[in-house]
Amino acid sequence: MEDAYARSVTEVLDFFRVDPRKGLSDDQVVRHARIFGKNVLPEEKRTPFWKLVLKQFDDLLVKILIAVAIVSFILALINGETGLTAFLEPSVILMILAANAAVGVITETNAEKALEELRAYQADVATVLRNGCFSILPATELVPGDIVEVSVGCKVPADMRMIEMLSNQLRVDQAILTGESCSVEKELESTRATNAVYQDKTNTLFSGTVVVAGRARAVVVGVGSNTAMGSIRDSMLQTEDEATPLKKKLDEFGTFLAKVIAGICVLVWIVNIGHFRDPAHGGFLRGAIHYFKIAVALAVAAIPEGLPAVVTTCLALGTKRMARLNAIVRSLPSVETLGCTTVICSDKTGTLTTNMMSVSKVCVVHSVGRGSVISEYSVSGTTYAPEGVIFDGTGMLLEFPSELPCLLHIAICSALCNESVLQYNPDKGNYEKIGESTEVALRVLAEKVGLPGYDSMPSALNMLSSHERASYCNHYWESQFKKISVLDFSRDRKMMSVLCSRKQKEIMFSKGAPESIISRCTNILCNSDGSTVPLTADIRAELESRFHSFAGKETLRCLALALKSMPMGQHTLSFDDEKDLTFIGLVGMQDPPREEVRNAMLSCMTAGIRVIVVTGDNKSTAESLCHKIGAFDHLVDFSGHSFTATEFEELPALQRTLALQRMALFTRVEPSHKRMLVEALQHQNEVVAMTGDGVNDAPALKKADIGIAMGSGTAVAKSAADMVLADDNFATIVAAVAEGRAIYNNTKQFIRYMISSNIGEVVCIFVAAVLGIPDTLAPVQLLWVNLVTDGLPATAIGFNKQDSDVMKAKPRKVNEAVVTGWLFFRYLVIGAYVGLATIAGFIWWFVYADSGPRLPYRELMNFDTCATRETTFPCSIFNDRHPSTVSMTVLVVVEMFNALNNLSENQSLLVIPPWSNLWLVASIILTMIFHVLILYVRPLSVLFSVTPLSWAEWRLVLYLSFPVIIIDEVLKFFSRNTNSIRFKFRFRRPDMLPKRESRDK
Repeated sequence: MEDAYARSVTEVLDFFRVDPRKGLSDDQVVRHARIFGKNVLPEEKRTPFWKLVLKQFDDLLVKILIAVAIVSFILALINGETGLTAFLEPSVILMILAANAAVGVITETNAEKALEELRAYQADVATVLRNGCFSILPATELVPGDIVEVSVGCKVPADMRMIEMLSNQLRVDQAILTGESCSVEKELESTRATNAVYQDKTNTLFSGTVVVAGRARAVVVGVGSNTAMGSIRDSMLQTEDEATPLKKKLDEFGTFLAKVIAGICVLVWIVNIGHFRDPAHGGFLRGAIHYFKIAVALAVAAIPEGLPAVVTTCLALGTKRMARLNAIVRSLPSVETLGCTTVICSDKTGTLTTNMMSVSKVCVVHSVGRGSVISEYSVSGTTYAPEGVIFDGTGMLLEFPSELPCLLHIAICSALCNESVLQYNPDKGNYEKIGESTEVALRVLAEKVGLPGYDSMPSALNMLSSHERASYCNHYWESQFKKISVLDFSRDRKMMSVLCSRKQKEIMFSKGAPESIISRCTNILCNSDGSTVPLTADIRAELESRFHSFAGKETLRCLALALKSMPMGQHTLSFDDEKDLTFIGLVGMQDPPREEVRNAMLSCMTAGIRVIVVTGDNKSTAESLCHKIGAFDHLVDFSGHSFTATEFEELPALQRTLALQRMALFTRVEPSHKRMLVEALQHQNEVVAMTGDGVNDAPALKKADIGIAMGSGTAVAKSAADMVLADDNFATIVAAVAEGRAIYNNTKQFIRYMISSNIGEVVCIFVAAVLGIPDTLAPVQLLWVNLVTDGLPATAIGFNKQDSDVMKAKPRKVNEAVVTGWLFFRYLVIGAYVGLATIAGFIWWFVYADSGPRLPYRELMNFDTCATRETTFPCSIFNDRHPSTVSMTVLVVVEMFNALNNLSENQSLLVIPPWSNLWLVASIILTMIFHVLILYVRPLSVLFSVTPLSWAEWRLVLYLSFPVIIIDEVLKFFSRNTNSIRFKFRFRRPDMLPKRESRDK
């Protein structure tokens, strides 16, 4: 029944044909179960494990690598290779792919946990009326039409319409659905609101919520998928994970690279068709296989095998830094997504505010007849910690607030007319509440007022341990006044009262809604001298005016406090006693904004990030909070910038688009609205970060580009999110965005470093094939360079320091390429030099080296015909390991110098010296140690087909390697000083390399 909230109790009962005194009969239960189904969230279809594994290999670069590994293994067997040499290259490639697949499978498995944890919020049992008898049944057996009784502590087992109140009131904690911390009072009357949201349905109990006060009966109107919890589950199932901007760009680049690699490999093979029949190969087929091996070596050179591992490592390093900022990352790619976030949709309660109700204003009657009639006090402190001071209307600090009669009696009333508990949690190091937030706020106020009669009271209290300090003053008043009787809060009275006894005097303390308390008062307590005087019409009007100012303009939640002397010996209270009260004071409380939020929001504006405050609260309260934060001062008013969910939905399509572009505040929202907001913003090409803590937020968190759950939130929200804020603080999000931008900058640097290195390897092999000289590098040597030699410095580049102006630039466009036109040109130049230097080292050993054969260059080009003609040198010289060792060493050393180039994209090494990133220096030293080991340690040198080098050969290596720094310094100079010049390349296929987009957003 979709609209049970809008129907009367009788209409709902008639719809299900149920007698509220007897409940359903067994026949009705069977019939309803058949029609409406079971009260369980159905199991979602899981992706089979083998499909998850195969999905990880559905990538063009990965497929090429697998093909290379298989072909490499087959070629090794054809050539008769055995042992470790035959298996090394394909085994290493397959191990890398298996590791990346494992990470992918684990990530996707975690995503399904959110749906499993949703079931934890379902009730286990329910007290059900059937056949005229109450019985406790499993909640899964409930059907629509069942009459269920709920009481304090019960988890609501299904969506139910209230039919009978069995106590003065019923309050339910709906935080998991609405995100608002205060419990909601339920009633029997039908709701007339159009487009009613959860907050409007005050006669409906929602599945998974918890009863915190009272007792009632209700009829089940929705089970299983047809509940509030079921709609959240369906919404989560409909949400597909979006690829992160970096992954999209890497996928695009991978496709581009794969096409280039395939083209070059085929080209090299075709160019050498004429050499297939060379006698050195022993036949056409063997010649074809030989050049196919060169093509395979080219593929190994061109594909940055270490790139996935290095990206993962860099993101993992970023997560460690973020954890220190209290941002715990659950999904590695989300680290980078933060860097291009353009809109942050932030919860109000708990994220922008402390989610700790605290008293901020106190209003009392100072005196009657002379001077100011009303006195106002402001109270500092925004948490449950009993730390804060009280200031008078002029801003002067009150050293001993308890010496003022009204403040003293406010403290006493706050301590006694209270059912909550304030305690210190040593594990978390903070103060926590048990009970209603408003009552805990009064307990904290009593602690801030202190106790009378001690000159050293404030300092004496500060000497107590945190555990003792939590409720020291409250416990004192509870020991002084013995509670005799309590009149609980009820909806019609809107107040509660407690009868206490002290020194043979009975006093009744009352608290409640100001309009209820003030109307029952006939006297007032004066703060100037503690006298009690009659409450005149003028003072009553002044108090009501002050109350409306607190509740209206300042949007404070207000309570009035009063007392009454009772006859000696009275032991019970009745409603008739709640009259002729003496007014003590008025307190205004709020969920205060976090102190650091204002600066964090201003940082967002500077960084080009828009903040939209999303809340289930009403419009005026939310607007007031935004004004208090101070970050929306640039808005003259909120008209055109603030919308309720209903207002937004009613807008025509064009106006809705314009509203999205201006929106700063979105109020009275429920789960579907949050998801709708995320989708609408994404359709405008915004990168959206969404915060949330309740079960209700899970679909929106999953749909957002980056979902941010609160550390204090539900397990469902945390499982659906990409990141968890340990301190629930908006400022932490902003710090994480800055870190995300820095990580992306570093990621770009090492991707470019690896690309330029791989371009060098491709140039080396391609030029060698075109010149017709022997193979300069073996595939196993290329694999070593790509994984170890390139991998360590690339990872260390991830430690580059964050730029000081990282939060002054606008967010980058999602479609901005990782490698843009000018940069691609720069790295083609660098790569070409790397490749040519490697070739030069190879040729130098054959032609010029004192330790080499000093062959004429023509002999080197005709090496493959050596066996068929007379020569002055043995043909075995072309199998010497020295030339390939020189080439490999040049390649390694030139890439170490190139790593230093990547300390900054455009800044000179004179500005950002090598020691600015000691991790990079250490990685270069470690890489060179590894390289020296494979040169000089016997088993390794045989495995990698290398040999020790002489000092003359090392000197040549340095001569060929160092110029790469000079070349890049020149290119950096042009980048810094010729901003208007940008080289643009046009390929036959325009989608091969994404072009640079304008960044004005």
